[in-house]
Amino acid sequence: MAPPPSSATITGQMITTVLLLLLLAPATHGARSMLPRTDRDLLEFSLNLEYLEAEFFLHGSMGRGLDHIQPDLAGGGPRPIGASIANLSPMVRNIIMQFAYQEVGHIRAIKSTVPGFSRPQLDLSVKSFAKVINKAFGRHLWPPFNPYANDLNFVIASYIIPYVGLTGYVGANPLLKSDTSRKLVAGLLGVESGQDAVIRTLLYERAALRVMPYGITVAEFTHKISRLRNKLGHGGPKDEGLFVPAYQLGRGMITGNVLAGNTNSLAFGRTPKEILRIVYGSGKEKVPGGFFPKGGNGTIAKSYLRKRKLDDLSSHV
Repeated sequence: MAPPPSSATITGQMITTVLLLLLLAPATHGARSMLPRTDRDLLEFSLNLEYLEAEFFLHGSMGRGLDHIQPDLAGGGPRPIGASIANLSPMVRNIIMQFAYQEVGHIRAIKSTVPGFSRPQLDLSVKSFAKVINKAFGRHLWPPFNPYANDLNFVIASYIIPYVGLTGYVGANPLLKSDTSRKLVAGLLGVESGQDAVIRTLLYERAALRVMPYGITVAEFTHKISRLRNKLGHGGPKDEGLFVPAYQLGRGMITGNVLAGNTNSLAFGRTPKEILRIVYGSGKEKVPGGFFPKGGNGTIAKSYLRKRKLDDLSSHV
């Protein structure tokens, strides 16, 4: 009969087991704990826009959202308000469906790198989009702009959202300290830029077409939306429609602007403050509304909401 193992042997086996468990543990655990806090906060902040895009594209193309496609990524957050399947042609539906699954992948990639948070309350209703369009034109369009009515309306509505997230990644990149974070943002930015290019190309092809029943051209819609985002962001001109003055481009005497960029054709960047001011529709990072009726989630967005509460308290003292 073999002698019982010594205490030294048992201790050695335990150490070996622990080391094996550590080696087999998901790499993302280590990445999460090693990322600088600034990186974690910025990556988590981007989830707000990724949730918004994912739900809009998922519902628009398939009539169902993240709770159906990959519910664990939603984290139990409230279902979007007013999201609906859109009346799309087969080709546009196919493109938007591809965008939808890309956004699901983005959420998965971010939440595999940082702890993340649950889906915030989103408002994707006709009323929400109509408010943006009315504010862009400075008057109420009748009937209210409906993003789900047809191909053209949905692509115009798509022009409103993804570009804001794109500029956020451009703005965040120089602030990131970790190679892991920069690699992730580079990958996200590459696909977001591609989506924006497809959306702008679809609209550029129809630039002179008048959106019914308003009689306003597609180009004018993009101009007004971009001008509104610049106004709300309070960060200077970082948004351009499909046509701009030739002198503004700095790339020769051409007014076509299928891709937005500065005089050196570099993408514009925005800060989290600017992004919140735009997606809230209030022009103020402390005042939620628009697509985020209860505000965004995460450390950065929540910090501005807390500051507002403190401001409100101090004003009543």
